[in-house]
Amino acid sequence: MSREKEFERYFKRYYTPIGMYVMRYCESAEETEDIVQETFSIVWQKFYDQDFPDNFKSYLYRVAHNITIDHLRRRHSKELTTPLEEIGELEVTEEAIDTSERDARLWIAISKLPARCKQVFLMSKRDGMSHAEIADELNISTKTVENQITKAFKILKEDLDPSKGKIFFLPFL
Repeated sequence: MSREKEFERYFKRYYTPIGMYVMRYCESAEETEDIVQETFSIVWQKFYDQDFPDNFKSYLYRVAHNITIDHLRRRHSKELTTPLEEIGELEVTEEAIDTSERDARLWIAISKLPARCKQVFLMSKRDGMSHAEIADELNISTKTVENQITKAFKILKEDLDPSKGKIFFLPFL
């Protein structure tokens, strides 16, 4: 396999999990996106003409972590989501990696939901809106809201079935 193809495989596999990891410390999706892109750019430059390390995943998370710290230090004068002292002391643990990968699987599964189903589900679970509030905002019945949420859970449970090696857990519930 060519180096480019191998890197592309790593990129596709780890882009979203690295994004979920970085997002814990950043204040916006744009900021997270910039850091993740910078992470992959640095890694590509470093390994352009040499073999990727055996512990590539750990290396990638460490680079993302360090770039995040540097990024937060550059804008230290602004109020941060997570205090800089806490960021600098954190280690890239297996638990943090596992959590980011689990969250990435979840958000990928949510992104595959039908549009209306996803909208209703996120309004309920992410935004904390009641069924009545969702129904009012979308001009639909509360029964339709309930049906859409039930449908979302059914699809997500099937997609994230533990028997398929996936974990079904909704961290924002």
